[in-house]
Amino acid sequence: MEPVNMIKDLEAAFRKNNIKCYFANDKQEALELVSKLVKDTDLIGLGGSITLEEIGAVEFLKKKGNTVLEWGNEKDPARKSMILRDTLNCDVFLTGTNAVTLDGKLYNVDGRGNRVAAMAYGSKKVIVVCGKNKIVRNLIEAKERLETIAAPLNVKRLNKNTGCAATGYCVDCHTPERICAVTAITEYQQDPERMHVIIIDKELGF
Repeated sequence: MEPVNMIKDLEAAFRKNNIKCYFANDKQEALELVSKLVKDTDLIGLGGSITLEEIGAVEFLKKKGNTVLEWGNEKDPARKSMILRDTLNCDVFLTGTNAVTLDGKLYNVDGRGNRVAAMAYGSKKVIVVCGKNKIVRNLIEAKERLETIAAPLNVKRLNKNTGCAATGYCVDCHTPERICAVTAITEYQQDPERMHVIIIDKELGF
């Protein structure tokens, strides 16, 4: 993990913003933290996240007995839309993040906005899981990380025809396949029990 002082500073920064922060050495510790935060009866909503795939979060929760609202592989547009809307009113919303700043903020950019919508409002509890590679100094670096790392890699993964897929960096494209349409910065939570951030001592996701 990062130097001890950075860990303490991050914990303090998130605590100041009414967000709980946890550190895990590996994916198993991260899943154990998730398990403690999730009741067996909780309905789980998901934000699209490579990190969650890499740590096996969905299968872990299914084995725990939770119902998970999975929309990623749904082929029927109407069914997919219904699942996404149900996600906005779930017990626990589990997601990754594009960046975590040292002053305890989360920076996220969406295509349709479903992920940032559930993070901001609706879901009773939000659990954010990310690797240490998502830590940046400030919002300027968070935006730079999105434009030069997260977005280009994600459009390639999704086989989208966008400017950053070709250049490797944002060109502020205006195409229907653009995945950067809605930006949300989580700076504070009114409910100190709602949002939980788990940072894993591994490089995970984009």
